Amino acid sequence: MPFSITLWEMFDIIIMTLLLGFLFKGMFRPAHRRSYEEDPVAHYARPRRNHWQDFLFTIGVIAPAVILHELAHKFVAISFGLEATFHAFYANPTTLLIGVIAVIAKLTGFGFVFLVPGFVSIMGEATPAQHAIIAFAGPAIHGLFWIGALLYGKLAKHLTQRQRQFIHLTKYVNGFLFILNMLPIPGIDGYHVYTGLLGAL
Repeated sequence: MPFSITLWEMFDIIIMTLLLGFLFKGMFRPAHRRSYEEDPVAHYARPRRNHWQDFLFTIGVIAPAVILHELAHKFVAISFGLEATFHAFYANPTTLLIGVIAVIAKLTGFGFVFLVPGFVSIMGEATPAQHAIIAFAGPAIHGLFWIGALLYGKLAKHLTQRQRQFIHLTKYVNGFLFILNMLPIPGIDGYHVYTGLLGAL
């Protein structure tokens, strides 16, 4: 079926998700664990299950929108009659290099991590307008997550501190990713959106 996901793509999605969890674990720690930040010894002495909880919490905040971002590119391209395949970062020499640098930065405590966790390869001829729509489909997912988190945070009642933190981080991360992905910089979705629109006009 044209809108299906292959087993290899599923494998790449899992690898991308694990990489995101590894790279950003600790940056999005559940609220009740923040007391450890003031004591590095206590932080590294935490039980392993707490580290796994941090890891899963990070994946929950970041991975869903990133996965849907890439799948939006894929399925919108397919809807225009193009061939589209999702790949994890290691499928391209440039994104592989960026991924290796990101892992090294994480392991050495460098702090700043730039990453292209995955991408969609598209084959076929698309009009400039279709090109713009395909490019915008990814950032649009982050916009929807931002709006959803904003509304849920305002309307939901009786949320725990951890749930509120999760919603807040989801809103913050997706707002940031929407803005980042809409910048008119070559290689970023926004560049393809704007060039596609200019081509269509």
